Amino acid sequence: MEGHHHPYTSVNIDTGGGGGADRFPQWSIQETRDFLIVRAELDPTFMETKRNKLLWEVISTRMKEKGYNRSADQCKCKWKNLVTRFKGCETMESEGMRQQFPFYNELQAIFGARMQRMLWIEAEGGGASSSKKKAAATAQISSDEEDDNDDSDVDQKGSSKKKRKTRSNTNTGNSSNLITSIREIMEEFMKQQMQMEMQWLKAYEAREQERRIKEMEWRKTMEDLENERMMMDRKWREREEQRRIREEARAEKRDTLITALLNKLRREDM
Repeated sequence: MEGHHHPYTSVNIDTGGGGGADRFPQWSIQETRDFLIVRAELDPTFMETKRNKLLWEVISTRMKEKGYNRSADQCKCKWKNLVTRFKGCETMESEGMRQQFPFYNELQAIFGARMQRMLWIEAEGGGASSSKKKAAATAQISSDEEDDNDDSDVDQKGSSKKKRKTRSNTNTGNSSNLITSIREIMEEFMKQQMQMEMQWLKAYEAREQERRIKEMEWRKTMEDLENERMMMDRKWREREEQRRIREEARAEKRDTLITALLNKLRREDM
């Protein structure tokens, strides 16, 4: 293919369009991974509408921006083949057999995210049994093949158009229900977050109140100890003052006695 810088080898791929086999360049591993990244980004949009021809054109444009010259039909055909191989790996119990499919993890992530959206709806609807959830997941994977057939069968007879229109309307209604369910889940989540925050604030205020009470008790205890120390210090000072007064009084009496004794001795000597 002219103007393309990626190395390709030509292989025959049956696109299921009713004609002969066209010659398409083989998809490299890196190209397929880049394709799955683009497809994963648009997967929620694919689930909102059955008229996905324009979406495949968008994917083709994004692949060209990445340097891969792929048409919308080629991208759609590649996706169908990948989904078919993924479904085959899903039936295998051996982990080693799954590893033989190099894009198993990428497709599992895409359908896992899709399953998560379904679980949100089921959670809002009161829950569902595990068998129903598993069947719903299988139906969601199978719906990709149905999605890809819708745009290629636009020009078939009126009965097919009516069926596709019914599926499109149903899918649009499911999309609206999904958006409503997600909004309700987010509102419930925010409500729970606010409740948790209020509980945390109450617990924090209770801890702060307890800390303030303990601090006040500690300060009161310290004040009582300080008052007791000051009282003991004052009593000690009072005792010391009384002792000093007593000693001074004794010293004065002793001096008076000695003075009187000396005066008496002088008079006797005279």
